[in-house]
Amino acid sequence: MQAPHTPRAARAARTPYAAYAPYAPYPSFSSFVRARGPVLLRAARSLTANPSDAEDLLQTALTKTYVAWERIEDHRALDGYVRRALLNTRTSQWRKRKVDEFACDELPEQEAAPAPDPAEQQTLHDAMWRAVLKLPDRQRAMVVLRYYEDLSEAQTAEVLGVSVGTVKSAVSRALGKLREDPELAPVR
Repeated sequence: MQAPHTPRAARAARTPYAAYAPYAPYPSFSSFVRARGPVLLRAARSLTANPSDAEDLLQTALTKTYVAWERIEDHRALDGYVRRALLNTRTSQWRKRKVDEFACDELPEQEAAPAPDPAEQQTLHDAMWRAVLKLPDRQRAMVVLRYYEDLSEAQTAEVLGVSVGTVKSAVSRALGKLREDPELAPVR
């Protein structure tokens, strides 16, 4: 039985050390999307705050990933590739729009444990999200990656293509702005 003819298979057959090639944890694009789709959708929702915009953003990023699937050599870095595509696409949208859109009708619940007072927790969550949406685009992206997506400073720097020091200083300034936000004053 002959192996399917794909550019990657042809490259592997020509490579004398094909047996030592890096392990690809996702044999196909569809298996990657099935496995990582919910996590990536959550990342997109953090960037857009609107479920339908998040789905569109994720579809665009996955389309870019699908087009580049054969060229991506290290499939262990696929999450980073898609996150970068999400950020690049969202940044392009921010630059093109010039109109502030802040649709906050429905936010996903982040906590698994029940809160003591759900109404109070939701009010706090909404106030915090409104404050985050007031941040400049770059600072907002860094805060979302650091605190909503729980990436390290180094991972955030890698995704955004900036230095770790830039991430530290921008996040520090963003947190300072959040501390000064009058809407969050009752929380302190």
